[in-house]
Amino acid sequence: MAKRIIFVFLFVLIVCGSLRAQNTQSIHVMVALCDNKYQGIVKVPAKIGNGQDTDNNLYWGCGYGIRTYFRKSAEWKELKRYKADNTRLERIVFRHKTKDVYLVADAYDGRYIKDCTEDFLQSCAGSLKDTIIVNNKVIGLNGNAKLLTYIGHNGLMDFSLTDSYVNTDGKSRDAIILACASKQYFRPILKSTKANPLVWTTNLMCPEAYSLHDAISTYLKGDTSEAVRNSAAAAYSKYQKCGLKAAKNLLVTGY
Repeated sequence: MAKRIIFVFLFVLIVCGSLRAQNTQSIHVMVALCDNKYQGIVKVPAKIGNGQDTDNNLYWGCGYGIRTYFRKSAEWKELKRYKADNTRLERIVFRHKTKDVYLVADAYDGRYIKDCTEDFLQSCAGSLKDTIIVNNKVIGLNGNAKLLTYIGHNGLMDFSLTDSYVNTDGKSRDAIILACASKQYFRPILKSTKANPLVWTTNLMCPEAYSLHDAISTYLKGDTSEAVRNSAAAAYSKYQKCGLKAAKNLLVTGY
């Protein structure tokens, strides 16, 4: 009888934990580190264009890189930082300071930009799913996240993808792609994943963290896709000093 009670108790704990995981909102950001050697980019200074150096990389450790910018944000608190696997040099977990929302950012070694791109698209399609546990909280990653983001060089300008990225679970996830001309290159693939493009680009751009940060701030308020895009454009205009009209022409929403 005692064993049966223990079994029932454990079963309830598992079910409750599963429900908590489903109710925990998560954002998964995949960053292909800027890399002069392994990517077809316009060369940047060597120190910030080393795709194997997280501390100084343009898209990660620099002042407007994902790691640094979100660390300094008044809205987010860093919970954990560690190496994920051989292709991902670093993973950082942030928690929103006023909402039950977690943001997980992965820094992919720049030479593995194709892996980063494929992981992003498979996540959008729901064919790649994962979780992690931080402070006894189950956090959804990849296709288990509500919002998926790709940051970095547009690798589709340099290589072709042979796999099919067709939605596998009937769910539609939100997506932000900050890379040069991402709408033109990602559109046919993203459409097959059934993801909703909140923000992507029509021309060359610098995929630094401020546009993503402000887009997410508006997104978490439950505002419209247009409002999310407007926040991203306003941030881009502020930091790039390109004018709001130009930023809105560059950063767009929807298909």
